[in-house]
Amino acid sequence: MMTKNLHNSVMFSESIDGLNIHTNGIYVDATFGRGGHTQGILDQVGDSGQVIAFDQDIDAIDFAKSNFNDPRLSVIHSNFSKLNNELEGLNLIGKIDGILMDLGVSSPQLDHAERGFSFNKDGDLDMRMDQTQPLTAAQWLKESSEVEIADALYLYGEEKRSRIIATTIKKYQKSNEIKTTLDLANLISSVVRSRKNKHPATRSFQAIRIVINDELKQLSEALEQTIKALTINGRLSVITFHSIEDRIVKQFIRKYSRPKEAPKGLPIRTNKGNQCVLKDLGKIKPSEQEIMTNRRSRSAILRLAQKC
Repeated sequence: MMTKNLHNSVMFSESIDGLNIHTNGIYVDATFGRGGHTQGILDQVGDSGQVIAFDQDIDAIDFAKSNFNDPRLSVIHSNFSKLNNELEGLNLIGKIDGILMDLGVSSPQLDHAERGFSFNKDGDLDMRMDQTQPLTAAQWLKESSEVEIADALYLYGEEKRSRIIATTIKKYQKSNEIKTTLDLANLISSVVRSRKNKHPATRSFQAIRIVINDELKQLSEALEQTIKALTINGRLSVITFHSIEDRIVKQFIRKYSRPKEAPKGLPIRTNKGNQCVLKDLGKIKPSEQEIMTNRRSRSAILRLAQKC
């Protein structure tokens, strides 16, 4: 039983309901965070059910060990891109009834200044999801060229002023070090105007975080592995928070939910080769009420799919 929950999970009911939970099922929470979704799944499975939770953040793992005491739960310190490696060790490949991914930065990561994710609080410019990896955001900015920084801000943050930001960063670094989140946020604010309800550094911080944690590659790898991990009729429930991630998830589901075309001129004797791997169950956006009570949910999209 969980003793406390410090994280307000986005689209909690919708993402849990999307898994179509069976009492004796086996489920994966690929992004444990502070365990909101994990507890929601545990509340619906019976004594014979299982939940395997993944997280690359040591703080999240420590939280799970301190606040969860449930024999049905296994917690693994690993990025979800290692999903099938871990499931193979548990002899659970092809036996998973549902996989949930919440791709947002957790509230504790944003709220704890020392993690370096927030431009609103001063702390070391870190941004590592997995604290055991060596490269921090400060190191990356120091070691990267102006072109590399500009390209990253544009590709992963969709920041239109990426080049002027990169130029400003490298010029500043000629005589100063960018060590803290406010150092960087203030530099960006000096050349980027505030947008409605958005801090000038929002897109840049997102982009740098994605680069430091190799998030898009890991997401793509994890999604591909869900095909093998899920049992027939198993569900995939994925919450994204920006357009780049959502595009990856949408394209993945589309790729496997459309029948494969047979080569031209080849006689077709059966429909088996034409079957879909996934069934697209659509997307859901947060309710107006949730957006009012939890501003972090405003950009969220939940996509659901089912293995055929």
